Amino acid sequence: MRTTVARIAREAGVSPATVDRALNNRDGVRPRTRDIVLQVAARLGYFGPAAQETPPRVRLAFVLPVGTNTFLHTLRRHLIEESQARGDCDVSIHQIESFEPARLADEVLSLRGTADAAGLVAPDHPEVREAINTLANSGVKTCTMVSDIHTVKKVGYVGIDNRAAGRLAGLLLGRFLPAGDGEHRVALFMGSLAYRGHEEREMGFRSILAEEFRRITIAGHYEVSDDRELAYRATLRMLDAGEISAIYSIGAGNQGIARALRERRLERRIVFIGHDLTDATRIMLLDRTIDAVIEQNPKVQAREAIRLLVSAVNGKSEPDYPPRLQVIFRENIPAI
Repeated sequence: MRTTVARIAREAGVSPATVDRALNNRDGVRPRTRDIVLQVAARLGYFGPAAQETPPRVRLAFVLPVGTNTFLHTLRRHLIEESQARGDCDVSIHQIESFEPARLADEVLSLRGTADAAGLVAPDHPEVREAINTLANSGVKTCTMVSDIHTVKKVGYVGIDNRAAGRLAGLLLGRFLPAGDGEHRVALFMGSLAYRGHEEREMGFRSILAEEFRRITIAGHYEVSDDRELAYRATLRMLDAGEISAIYSIGAGNQGIARALRERRLERRIVFIGHDLTDATRIMLLDRTIDAVIEQNPKVQAREAIRLLVSAVNGKSEPDYPPRLQVIFRENIPAI
């Protein structure tokens, strides 16, 4: 039921005539009295339900490397799905050749004026760092994802502890290889040392080998730009160079490594540890080409990146919620 003039008058402590003049903007009412009457009328619902101002949708941009990295393709899909489920933001995906710092820096700078916030999967390079800082100084909230960059202005990092992931890989490999069997040689495959995350995984891996598994030595180190074809050719060269006992794939390119092992009929003789549960690594686990996969959950990373950036744009801060590391074996592959 609509609030009456008489009730407003009682609440405001004035006469009904004064209320009538104030509501209809007629002369004879002091400004202060008019303000009181209008405030009381609004509080009592005289003007109907208060119009709820809908905040503008947050414009989010995500810069991801282009290529054959299945994990990043999955992350892209989850970013889009999460934004659609929330309904308070719009997401644009910018895919760029991340191993070309100048092009990547230009893409980051192009977000000024077109995005409120940006999530970045990027290498730690001077041109890229400068571009990120310039973007942040323009008012765009930024976060790093998957691989951190420590010296840039950002609202946070969304991703796993990559050094811990490397140590975990080393522990698994050391336990898989027989202890009383002499020295073992392991080959390392990585996307690029320009990615701090890949560098940290290697550091963690090397550190635990030095501490606990000195019988294992690193026989070769191959940068394959997360490209499965480059990984395939590098694996063949590595196999031709001498006998190895294990492979640790720090980044992407697992399908290329698996292809080479299968061609040489070594898929069940060489211990193979990799990262990220994808359709391809799921098959590799089932046929025992790969022994274990360290999972970092792209769905959680997409959710947390969007949560962090939307909150930052709205002037709020959110606590860190890093994705947990999980080891996937053939026996505990989660259902799709």
